[in-house]
Amino acid sequence: MKRYLATSAALALVSGGAMASGLDRTGQPIGIIFEEGSYVEFSAATTSVDLSGNDLSGGAASGDVGERFNMFGAGYKRDINEQLSFALIFDQPWGVDVNYPVGGSAFLGGTTAQADSNALTALLRYKFNERFSVHGGIRYQEIDGEINLAGTFYGAALPAPFNSYNVKVDKDGAFGWVAGVAYEIPEIALRAALTYSSEIEHDFDLTETFSGPASVSANSSTKTKTPQSVNLDFQTGIAADTLLFGGIRWAEHSVTDLVPGNFGRDLIDLDDSFTYTLGVGRKFNENWSGSLALIYADVDGDQNVSPLAPTHGYEAIRLGVQYKQDQMTVSAGIRYTDLGDAVASPGGVPVANFRDNKAVSFGVKVGYHF
Repeated sequence: MKRYLATSAALALVSGGAMASGLDRTGQPIGIIFEEGSYVEFSAATTSVDLSGNDLSGGAASGDVGERFNMFGAGYKRDINEQLSFALIFDQPWGVDVNYPVGGSAFLGGTTAQADSNALTALLRYKFNERFSVHGGIRYQEIDGEINLAGTFYGAALPAPFNSYNVKVDKDGAFGWVAGVAYEIPEIALRAALTYSSEIEHDFDLTETFSGPASVSANSSTKTKTPQSVNLDFQTGIAADTLLFGGIRWAEHSVTDLVPGNFGRDLIDLDDSFTYTLGVGRKFNENWSGSLALIYADVDGDQNVSPLAPTHGYEAIRLGVQYKQDQMTVSAGIRYTDLGDAVASPGGVPVANFRDNKAVSFGVKVGYHF
Protein backbone atom coordinates (compact mmCIF):
# COMPACT_ATOMS: atom_id res chain seq x y z
CA MET A 1 0.00 0.00 0.00
CA LYS A 2 2.80 2.42 0.84
CA ARG A 3 4.40 2.10 -2.60
CA TYR A 4 1.04 2.52 -4.36
CA LEU A 5 0.22 5.67 -2.46
CA ALA A 6 3.63 7.23 -3.11
CA THR A 7 3.47 6.56 -6.84
CA SER A 8 -0.13 7.72 -7.02
CA ALA A 9 0.90 11.15 -5.76
CA ALA A 10 3.76 11.23 -8.24
CA LEU A 11 1.34 10.27 -11.01
CA ALA A 12 -0.65 13.41 -10.42
CA LEU A 13 2.47 15.46 -11.17
CA VAL A 14 3.01 14.04 -14.66
CA SER A 15 1.39 17.06 -16.28
CA GLY A 16 1.46 19.13 -13.14
CA GLY A 17 3.67 22.13 -13.76
CA ALA A 18 3.38 22.53 -17.49
CA MET A 19 1.77 25.97 -17.17
CA ALA A 20 2.53 27.78 -13.95
CA SER A 21 3.01 31.25 -12.49
CA GLY A 22 5.62 33.59 -13.95
CA LEU A 23 8.38 31.55 -15.61
CA ASP A 24 7.70 28.54 -13.35
CA ARG A 25 7.02 25.29 -15.24
CA THR A 26 7.79 22.26 -13.06
CA GLY A 27 7.48 23.38 -9.44
CA GLN A 28 10.90 21.75 -8.80
CA PRO A 29 9.56 18.46 -7.34
CA ILE A 30 11.79 16.22 -5.21
CA GLY A 31 9.29 13.39 -4.55
CA ILE A 32 11.49 10.75 -6.17
CA ILE A 33 13.70 10.74 -3.05
CA PHE A 34 10.81 9.00 -1.21
CA GLU A 35 10.50 6.10 -3.68
CA GLU A 36 11.24 2.66 -2.24
CA GLY A 37 14.46 0.89 -3.20
CA SER A 38 16.27 1.64 -6.44
CA TYR A 39 14.20 3.48 -9.03
CA VAL A 40 14.56 5.29 -12.36
CA GLU A 41 12.02 7.36 -14.33
CA PHE A 42 11.68 9.30 -17.57
CA SER A 43 8.92 11.79 -18.42
CA ALA A 44 7.77 14.06 -21.24
CA ALA A 45 5.01 16.67 -21.43
CA THR A 46 3.61 19.04 -24.02
CA THR A 47 1.46 22.14 -23.50
CA SER A 48 -0.75 23.88 -26.05
CA VAL A 49 -1.50 27.47 -25.06
CA ASP A 50 -4.45 29.53 -26.34
CA LEU A 51 -3.46 33.07 -25.30
CA SER A 52 -4.90 36.10 -27.07
CA GLY A 53 -6.07 39.63 -26.36
CA ASN A 54 -7.12 42.98 -27.82
CA ASP A 55 -5.49 46.41 -27.87
CA LEU A 56 -7.13 48.82 -25.43
CA SER A 57 -7.03 51.54 -28.09
CA GLY A 58 -8.47 50.53 -31.45
CA GLY A 59 -9.30 47.01 -30.32
CA ALA A 60 -6.94 45.20 -32.69
CA ALA A 61 -6.77 41.48 -31.92
CA SER A 62 -3.34 40.24 -30.90
CA GLY A 63 -3.78 36.79 -32.38
CA ASP A 64 -2.60 33.73 -30.45
CA VAL A 65 0.64 34.77 -28.73
CA GLY A 66 1.13 31.55 -26.74
CA GLU A 67 3.56 29.06 -28.28
CA ARG A 68 3.32 25.31 -27.74
CA PHE A 69 6.20 24.03 -25.62
CA ASN A 70 7.58 20.64 -24.59
CA MET A 71 9.33 19.50 -21.41
CA PHE A 72 11.43 16.48 -20.51
CA GLY A 73 12.44 15.08 -17.15
CA ALA A 74 14.32 12.16 -15.63
CA GLY A 75 15.29 10.87 -12.22
CA TYR A 76 17.32 8.20 -10.49
CA LYS A 77 17.13 7.11 -6.86
CA ARG A 78 18.98 4.48 -4.84
CA ASP A 79 19.48 3.54 -1.19
CA ILE A 80 23.06 3.81 0.04
CA ASN A 81 22.18 2.04 3.30
CA GLU A 82 19.17 1.69 5.59
CA GLN A 83 19.27 5.34 6.59
CA LEU A 84 20.84 7.19 3.65
CA SER A 85 19.52 7.48 0.10
CA PHE A 86 20.51 9.46 -2.99
CA ALA A 87 18.57 10.94 -5.92
CA LEU A 88 19.52 12.73 -9.12
CA ILE A 89 16.78 14.77 -10.81
CA PHE A 90 16.74 16.43 -14.24
CA ASP A 91 14.01 18.96 -15.03
CA GLN A 92 13.41 22.15 -17.04
CA PRO A 93 12.12 24.46 -14.31
CA TRP A 94 11.87 27.85 -16.03
CA GLY A 95 10.75 28.95 -19.47
CA VAL A 96 8.75 31.30 -21.65
CA ASP A 97 7.46 31.06 -25.23
CA VAL A 98 5.53 34.16 -26.38
CA ASN A 99 5.13 35.42 -29.94
CA TYR A 100 2.92 38.39 -30.91
CA PRO A 101 2.12 37.91 -34.61
CA VAL A 102 3.02 40.77 -36.92
CA GLY A 103 -0.23 42.31 -38.13
CA GLY A 104 -2.05 41.56 -34.86
CA SER A 105 -1.68 43.97 -31.97
CA ALA A 106 -0.66 47.39 -33.28
CA PHE A 107 1.16 48.13 -30.03
CA LEU A 108 2.98 44.81 -29.58
CA GLY A 109 2.98 43.01 -32.95
CA GLY A 110 6.37 41.41 -33.59
CA THR A 111 7.31 41.20 -29.91
CA THR A 112 8.68 37.77 -28.94
CA ALA A 113 10.26 36.12 -25.90
CA GLN A 114 11.88 32.74 -25.57
CA ALA A 115 13.77 31.27 -22.62
CA ASP A 116 14.85 27.69 -21.89
CA SER A 117 16.40 26.06 -18.85
CA ASN A 118 17.87 22.74 -17.76
CA ALA A 119 18.53 21.81 -14.14
CA LEU A 120 20.22 18.90 -12.39
CA THR A 121 19.57 18.38 -8.69
CA ALA A 122 21.59 15.98 -6.51
CA LEU A 123 19.85 15.09 -3.23
CA LEU A 124 20.68 13.08 -0.12
CA ARG A 125 18.06 11.93 2.38
CA TYR A 126 18.87 10.80 5.91
CA LYS A 127 16.24 8.87 7.93
CA PHE A 128 16.54 9.27 11.69
CA ASN A 129 13.78 6.66 12.10
CA GLU A 130 10.60 5.54 10.33
CA ARG A 131 9.01 8.95 10.89
CA PHE A 132 11.59 11.73 10.66
CA SER A 133 14.03 12.47 7.85
CA VAL A 134 15.95 15.38 6.35
CA HIS A 135 16.94 15.93 2.74
CA GLY A 136 19.15 18.37 0.91
CA GLY A 137 21.64 18.89 -1.85
CA ILE A 138 22.79 21.09 -4.68
CA ARG A 139 21.11 22.24 -7.88
CA TYR A 140 22.91 23.28 -11.07
CA GLN A 141 20.91 25.06 -13.77
CA GLU A 142 21.56 26.58 -17.19
CA ILE A 143 19.40 29.25 -18.83
CA ASP A 144 19.47 31.09 -22.16
CA GLY A 145 16.97 33.11 -24.16
CA GLU A 146 16.11 35.92 -26.52
CA ILE A 147 13.70 38.86 -26.42
CA ASN A 148 12.55 41.03 -29.30
CA LEU A 149 10.53 44.21 -28.67
CA ALA A 150 8.49 45.50 -31.61
CA GLY A 151 5.21 47.28 -32.36
CA THR A 152 4.21 50.90 -32.17
CA PHE A 153 4.44 51.08 -28.37
CA TYR A 154 8.09 50.10 -28.30
CA GLY A 155 8.78 52.13 -31.43
CA ALA A 156 7.59 55.23 -29.60
CA ALA A 157 9.41 54.30 -26.39
CA LEU A 158 12.79 53.64 -27.99
CA PRO A 159 15.16 56.49 -28.84
CA ALA A 160 15.08 57.71 -32.45
CA PRO A 161 15.91 56.48 -35.04
CA PHE A 162 15.29 52.98 -33.62
CA ASN A 163 11.92 51.24 -33.69
CA SER A 164 12.73 47.75 -32.41
CA TYR A 165 15.08 46.11 -29.95
CA ASN A 166 16.55 42.62 -29.63
CA VAL A 167 18.61 41.07 -26.85
CA LYS A 168 20.20 37.62 -27.00
CA VAL A 169 20.98 36.07 -23.63
CA ASP A 170 23.91 33.67 -23.80
CA LYS A 171 23.67 30.43 -21.84
CA ASP A 172 24.93 30.64 -18.27
CA GLY A 173 25.17 27.99 -15.58
CA ALA A 174 25.03 28.54 -11.83
CA PHE A 175 24.54 26.64 -8.57
CA GLY A 176 21.97 26.78 -5.80
CA TRP A 177 20.95 24.52 -2.94
CA VAL A 178 17.98 22.59 -1.59
CA ALA A 179 17.09 21.63 2.00
CA GLY A 180 14.08 20.07 3.64
CA VAL A 181 12.51 17.90 6.31
CA ALA A 182 9.82 15.20 6.20
CA TYR A 183 7.51 13.46 8.66
CA GLU A 184 5.86 10.11 7.89
CA ILE A 185 3.50 7.58 9.43
CA PRO A 186 3.93 4.57 7.13
CA GLU A 187 0.95 2.67 8.56
CA ILE A 188 -1.48 5.20 7.11
CA ALA A 189 0.73 6.35 4.19
CA LEU A 190 1.00 9.82 5.72
CA ARG A 191 3.86 12.04 4.63
CA ALA A 192 4.45 15.79 4.93
CA ALA A 193 7.58 17.20 3.31
CA LEU A 194 8.80 20.80 3.52
CA THR A 195 11.46 21.78 0.96
CA TYR A 196 13.30 25.07 0.45
CA SER A 197 15.03 25.86 -2.87
CA SER A 198 17.45 28.78 -2.90
CA GLU A 199 17.50 31.55 -5.48
CA ILE A 200 20.19 31.13 -8.12
CA GLU A 201 22.07 34.11 -9.55
CA HIS A 202 23.20 34.08 -13.18
CA ASP A 203 25.74 36.40 -14.78
CA PHE A 204 24.58 36.65 -18.40
CA ASP A 205 26.52 37.90 -21.41
CA LEU A 206 24.18 39.80 -23.74
CA THR A 207 24.11 40.99 -27.31
CA GLU A 208 21.79 44.00 -27.71
CA THR A 209 20.63 45.26 -31.10
CA PHE A 210 18.65 48.45 -31.74
CA SER A 211 17.12 48.30 -35.24
CA GLY A 212 15.31 50.67 -37.56
CA PRO A 213 16.56 53.17 -40.12
CA ALA A 214 19.78 52.80 -38.14
CA SER A 215 21.05 49.61 -36.56
CA VAL A 216 23.45 49.39 -33.65
CA SER A 217 24.68 46.28 -31.81
CA ALA A 218 26.59 46.20 -28.55
CA ASN A 219 27.70 43.62 -26.01
CA SER A 220 26.84 43.92 -22.34
CA SER A 221 26.18 41.79 -19.28
CA THR A 222 23.71 41.62 -16.41
CA LYS A 223 23.00 39.62 -13.26
CA THR A 224 19.64 37.90 -12.94
CA LYS A 225 18.19 35.71 -10.18
CA THR A 226 15.71 32.88 -10.42
CA PRO A 227 13.29 32.69 -7.46
CA GLN A 228 13.76 31.11 -4.10
CA SER A 229 10.80 28.90 -3.26
CA VAL A 230 9.19 26.78 -0.55
CA ASN A 231 7.20 23.61 -1.28
CA LEU A 232 4.96 21.92 1.28
CA ASP A 233 3.77 18.53 -0.02
CA PHE A 234 1.53 16.11 1.85
CA GLN A 235 -0.36 12.86 1.41
CA THR A 236 -2.35 10.56 3.65
CA GLY A 237 -4.50 7.47 3.26
CA ILE A 238 -8.15 8.21 3.94
CA ALA A 239 -9.66 4.81 3.12
CA ALA A 240 -8.58 1.46 1.73
CA ASP A 241 -6.65 2.09 -1.52
CA THR A 242 -7.53 5.81 -1.40
CA LEU A 243 -5.12 8.71 -0.97
CA LEU A 244 -5.65 12.39 -0.24
CA PHE A 245 -2.74 14.55 -1.42
CA GLY A 246 -1.89 18.18 -2.01
CA GLY A 247 0.64 20.91 -1.71
CA ILE A 248 1.42 24.60 -1.32
CA ARG A 249 4.21 26.30 -3.26
CA TRP A 250 5.48 29.83 -2.71
CA ALA A 251 7.88 31.35 -5.25
CA GLU A 252 9.49 34.79 -5.10
CA HIS A 253 9.20 35.68 -8.79
CA SER A 254 9.63 39.39 -8.05
CA VAL A 255 13.42 38.92 -7.67
CA THR A 256 13.68 37.91 -11.33
CA ASP A 257 14.53 40.84 -13.58
CA LEU A 258 16.54 41.42 -16.73
CA VAL A 259 18.12 44.87 -17.13
CA PRO A 260 20.42 44.96 -20.17
CA GLY A 261 23.23 47.48 -19.82
CA ASN A 262 22.39 49.51 -22.94
CA PHE A 263 18.58 49.25 -22.78
CA GLY A 264 18.69 50.26 -19.13
CA ARG A 265 15.21 49.08 -18.13
CA ASP A 266 13.78 45.87 -16.69
CA LEU A 267 12.33 43.60 -19.38
CA ILE A 268 10.65 41.28 -16.85
CA ASP A 269 7.96 42.32 -14.38
CA LEU A 270 6.71 39.36 -12.33
CA ASP A 271 4.88 39.02 -9.01
CA ASP A 272 5.30 36.48 -6.21
CA SER A 273 2.83 33.61 -6.15
CA PHE A 274 1.26 30.90 -4.01
CA THR A 275 0.09 27.73 -5.77
CA TYR A 276 -2.32 25.35 -4.01
CA THR A 277 -3.04 21.75 -5.02
CA LEU A 278 -5.61 19.32 -3.59
CA GLY A 279 -6.40 15.92 -5.01
CA VAL A 280 -7.38 12.31 -4.45
CA GLY A 281 -5.80 9.09 -5.76
CA ARG A 282 -7.55 5.73 -6.00
CA LYS A 283 -6.31 2.21 -6.68
CA PHE A 284 -8.85 0.34 -8.83
CA ASN A 285 -7.12 -3.06 -8.92
CA GLU A 286 -3.63 -4.55 -8.85
CA ASN A 287 -2.69 -2.84 -12.13
CA TRP A 288 -4.71 0.35 -12.50
CA SER A 289 -4.96 3.51 -10.41
CA GLY A 290 -6.01 7.09 -11.06
CA SER A 291 -6.00 10.58 -9.56
CA LEU A 292 -7.88 13.85 -9.78
CA ALA A 293 -6.54 17.21 -8.57
CA LEU A 294 -7.56 20.86 -8.48
CA ILE A 295 -4.92 23.62 -8.62
CA TYR A 296 -5.20 27.33 -7.88
CA ALA A 297 -2.43 29.91 -8.32
CA ASP A 298 -2.78 33.19 -6.43
CA VAL A 299 -0.45 35.91 -7.73
CA ASP A 300 0.39 39.13 -5.88
CA GLY A 301 -0.28 42.53 -7.42
CA ASP A 302 -2.91 43.75 -9.87
CA GLN A 303 -3.70 42.55 -13.39
CA ASN A 304 -1.10 44.83 -15.01
CA VAL A 305 1.63 42.42 -16.15
CA SER A 306 4.53 42.16 -18.55
CA PRO A 307 3.55 41.52 -22.21
CA LEU A 308 6.10 38.68 -22.06
CA ALA A 309 3.86 36.82 -19.55
CA PRO A 310 0.32 38.15 -20.12
CA THR A 311 -1.55 36.08 -17.51
CA HIS A 312 -2.36 36.65 -13.83
CA GLY A 313 -2.79 33.43 -11.84
CA TYR A 314 -4.82 30.44 -12.97
CA GLU A 315 -7.19 27.63 -12.03
CA ALA A 316 -6.64 24.09 -13.28
CA ILE A 317 -7.99 20.56 -13.12
CA ARG A 318 -5.73 17.55 -13.62
CA LEU A 319 -6.57 13.91 -14.31
CA GLY A 320 -4.02 11.09 -14.10
CA VAL A 321 -4.01 7.36 -14.74
CA GLN A 322 -1.34 4.76 -14.01
CA TYR A 323 -0.73 1.17 -15.09
CA LYS A 324 1.60 -1.00 -12.99
CA GLN A 325 3.01 -4.36 -14.04
CA ASP A 326 5.69 -6.00 -11.89
CA GLN A 327 8.46 -3.39 -11.37
CA MET A 328 7.32 -1.05 -14.18
CA THR A 329 4.76 1.74 -14.05
CA VAL A 330 3.44 3.79 -16.95
CA SER A 331 1.62 7.01 -16.07
CA ALA A 332 -0.27 9.55 -18.14
CA GLY A 333 -1.88 12.83 -17.16
CA ILE A 334 -3.93 15.58 -18.77
CA ARG A 335 -4.48 19.06 -17.37
CA TYR A 336 -6.81 21.89 -18.37
CA THR A 337 -5.75 25.35 -17.16
CA ASP A 338 -7.98 28.42 -17.11
CA LEU A 339 -5.48 31.28 -17.34
CA GLY A 340 -6.19 34.38 -15.27
CA ASP A 341 -7.20 37.60 -17.03
CA ALA A 342 -4.47 40.22 -17.35
CA VAL A 343 -3.56 43.54 -18.94
CA ALA A 344 -0.30 43.68 -20.90
CA SER A 345 1.38 46.79 -19.52
CA PRO A 346 4.92 47.40 -20.81
CA GLY A 347 6.65 49.91 -18.58
CA GLY A 348 3.48 50.05 -16.45
CA VAL A 349 1.39 51.44 -19.37
CA PRO A 350 -1.76 49.34 -20.08
CA VAL A 351 -1.98 48.56 -23.81
CA ALA A 352 -3.86 45.25 -24.29
CA ASN A 353 -6.47 43.13 -22.50
CA PHE A 354 -6.05 39.35 -22.27
CA ARG A 355 -9.27 37.52 -21.35
CA ASP A 356 -10.72 33.98 -21.30
CA ASN A 357 -7.52 32.13 -22.18
CA LYS A 358 -6.56 28.54 -21.53
CA ALA A 359 -3.87 25.87 -21.83
CA VAL A 360 -4.04 22.09 -22.22
CA SER A 361 -1.14 19.89 -21.09
CA PHE A 362 -0.48 16.19 -21.59
CA GLY A 363 2.30 14.20 -20.00
CA VAL A 364 3.59 10.62 -19.80
CA LYS A 365 6.07 9.00 -17.43
CA VAL A 366 7.71 5.59 -17.29
CA GLY A 367 9.17 4.39 -13.99
CA TYR A 368 11.01 1.22 -13.02
CA HIS A 369 11.93 -0.22 -9.62
CA PHE A 370 14.92 -2.53 -9.56
